[in-house]
Amino acid sequence: MLNIAPTKANLLSAQATLEFSKKGYELLDKKRNVLIRELMSIMKRAEELQEKINTIFEEAYEALKIANITLGVNQVYEVACSIPLMEEFDILHKSVMGVEIPKIIYEKKPLEHYYSFYHTNTALDIAVTRFYEVKYLLLELAEIEDSIYKLAVEIKKTQKRANALKNIQIPRYEKIVKFISEVLEEKEREDFFRLKTLKKKLKRRVKS
Repeated sequence: MLNIAPTKANLLSAQATLEFSKKGYELLDKKRNVLIRELMSIMKRAEELQEKINTIFEEAYEALKIANITLGVNQVYEVACSIPLMEEFDILHKSVMGVEIPKIIYEKKPLEHYYSFYHTNTALDIAVTRFYEVKYLLLELAEIEDSIYKLAVEIKKTQKRANALKNIQIPRYEKIVKFISEVLEEKEREDFFRLKTLKKKLKRRVKS
């Protein structure tokens, strides 16, 4: 502050910067709250989805284990190779307070069996069905986890910027405004008393 000249121009500039900083902090605070609400809502969905996926995976692997024992690993492997890979999906994005959140677009098709039922059994059917179900759930989970990561990163950045304004920028310019205001007020008082003294002297000279 010692390097800032206590002029009216600098006072107006400091007041404008202070007002701008306060509005910036309010906007960042609102943005942070919106992002936190969005994060909390999808985190709850992620937990539910993860539990569901874990349950289905347990059922799928248990059925797969039985199928390997009853049919043989080679037979199960041949069936697995006959099932086509999933490639029919697109990734779009939506903006949440400037954060690009992914949205996976896909068409959920009914399960088609690409193998003969004559050489398989119920355990393999259960395994295939469960793995097919979990495939779409994993797409949803990937979408949510990526959203959580991006939101968490942006919340951290927003928090850092808000703290910088609240704890550094705003207090600094409050002090600058106070310093210049006090100096100018003191100067005005000195000018007033000096003018008053000068008027008294002029009156005396006129009388004499």
